[in-house]
Amino acid sequence: MGEMKMVIVARKDLKLGQGKLAAQVAHGAVDCAIKAQRYQPATLRTWLEEGQRKVVVKAPDQETLFRLKMEAERAGLTTSIIADAGRTQLAPGTVTVLAIGPADERELDKITGELALF
Repeated sequence: MGEMKMVIVARKDLKLGQGKLAAQVAHGAVDCAIKAQRYQPATLRTWLEEGQRKVVVKAPDQETLFRLKMEAERAGLTTSIIADAGRTQLAPGTVTVLAIGPADERELDKITGELALF
């Protein structure tokens, strides 16, 4: 097994402020970790022991997030889509990020490896 990581895919078309982007990425990481605790506890434990590596990449739009989500779920990976509450910069329900993992980096790279770092 390779090194574990979590990938958070953020929409670049939203032009979020730095603080807003950081908050959305954090929401995705936390939600995905909670789901992994329930459905893939051994994987989560390994990721936690290895230092909780996270990578943030960018996707062009919402459609890409949902396509990647389907690919990840077909591969048996934990996913989380984050929709904004709409209290600041965005309309309520705006989908901002997709978190995937934690999982073996080789499995994640098959799905998100072509995306540029944010």
